[in-house]
Amino acid sequence: MLNNPEEETAIDAGIEADPNTHEPDEEEARALRRPGRPPMDVTKERITIRLSPEVVEAFRATGKGWQTRMDGALKEWLREHHPTTKS
Repeated sequence: MLNNPEEETAIDAGIEADPNTHEPDEEEARALRRPGRPPMDVTKERITIRLSPEVVEAFRATGKGWQTRMDGALKEWLREHHPTTKS
């Protein structure tokens, strides 16, 4: 339920009168923001892939970072097998 205009005015007046209320300026607000993840030089490509349940379950069972470990396993396979490309 929304406040009526009189209630909004009373709420705003209460906020203004409260000595503990402080609205940060732009510089203070910028300092409070979380920086986020830095940009990566090489990004991964998002794809859809079908894998057998036992493969997915085995990697998921290793915990957080399982997709990165799966990526590493595929890279290792590429180093060892040198697949040829099809035209």
